[in-house]
Amino acid sequence: MFQHGYAEANGLRMHYVSEGEGKTILFLHGFPEFFYAWKHQLADLSRDHRVIAADLPGYNLSDKPQAVEAYRIEQIVENVRGLLDSLAAGEQVTLVGHDWGGIIAWAFAAAHPEYLAKLVILNAPHGAIFARELAHNPAQQKASSYMAAFRHPAAEATLSAFNHAALAKVTFDSAKAGAFSDEDKAAYQIAWSQPGALTGGLNYYRALGNASLSPEQAAAITVHVPTLVIWAEGDTALLTGNLDGLEQYVPDLQVRRIPGASHWVMHDEPALVNQYIREFIG
Repeated sequence: MFQHGYAEANGLRMHYVSEGEGKTILFLHGFPEFFYAWKHQLADLSRDHRVIAADLPGYNLSDKPQAVEAYRIEQIVENVRGLLDSLAAGEQVTLVGHDWGGIIAWAFAAAHPEYLAKLVILNAPHGAIFARELAHNPAQQKASSYMAAFRHPAAEATLSAFNHAALAKVTFDSAKAGAFSDEDKAAYQIAWSQPGALTGGLNYYRALGNASLSPEQAAAITVHVPTLVIWAEGDTALLTGNLDGLEQYVPDLQVRRIPGASHWVMHDEPALVNQYIREFIG
């Protein structure tokens, strides 16, 4: 179904899939996914758009730098910029991100708004809001406690044991029943088994460091791009407090809440996610 390709992206070789013709939409996945996370959106939106879904650095078939510093948000932003320079030079695109892909998309929109026509975020916190929630919201602090385990040196061994049983539980068991098919699960096992891929994904957490921001740093991630945030209210890791006050940093903002859906919202409610994206990008 998908056309596979590789592009040079600020010194890294990044794998991507593409389909369709028209205005470009670039999709960025989160942990522990890969380009395949967007299969429902690619199938629908490729009917009248050019859709591209990348494997972020460290994942699946993209390059996997060894240095943890290579996974800092600002570095990944530059890899995404290089990818767009390679694949959509001179075009303002729609950027869609979920989880870590959404965190990268927020930062990209703040740093390089000239590249974007629209921004779509699925269950990914804005940096300034997340820093506030981690500092002052005990519920979000508790919900984010897993991050320490993901930074631990033993994380790879823990998550990969027994054919990635713990990783599969984190991903598949928290989604709606039937959201991931047996074929999907097999594809994820292959991606997780790529040499270095699990370490690459975990290094995003290890590179994050202290999530607190100064007022000056928070102001620097104001997003001046028309933005749609789709938020599944059943997300147990990223709570709805991450929406409170978001308009302070995103002046042109629409929010669509999806009650009952899990963190894996584009798998749980693909038709609704596709509808909201279509309505937003026009």
